[in-house]
Amino acid sequence: MRTWLTATGLAALVAATLVGTASAAPPRTPAQVARAWSRALNAGDDKAAGALFARNAVIVQGGLAIRLPDAKIATLWNSGLPCAGTIVRLRVQGRVATATFRLGHRKGHTCDGPGELAAAKFTVVKGKIVRWEQVAPDEGGPKA
Repeated sequence: MRTWLTATGLAALVAATLVGTASAAPPRTPAQVARAWSRALNAGDDKAAGALFARNAVIVQGGLAIRLPDAKIATLWNSGLPCAGTIVRLRVQGRVATATFRLGHRKGHTCDGPGELAAAKFTVVKGKIVRWEQVAPDEGGPKA
C-alpha cells in the first residue's frame, strides 16, 4: 500500500509539473514588454513596472548607467520617473524595442515636460527587460 501511495504521489507531481509547463505563457515579445511597462507606469503601478525587469537589469540614462539588482530596486527606480507617456511610435529589431512616448502627467508626480517626446530602448530576454536606455525620440517612421 505504501509503495502504491508513493507511486501515485509521484505520478501526480509529474502530471502537475507537465500541466504547469504546458499552460505557461511564452515569453513576451519586446513590443509587448514595452507596452506593458508603459501601461504599468501610466497607471502608477510601479511594482508591476518593476516586475518587468530582469535581475541585474541595466539602466542607461543621461550618461549614467546603473544596475537594478532585483525587482524591489527596479520598483524604486520606476517610482522616481516623473512622467507618464503614451507610445506614439514603436520599432522592433530583434530583441530590442524602441518606444517613443508623448509625455504626460503621472499621478503623484510632477512631469517636467508634458507634451514633449521622449524615447527608450528596451532590450528584452525571456520576457524581461535586461537593458533600458533613454535615447533621442524618433520623430519619423511608423506610428505605434
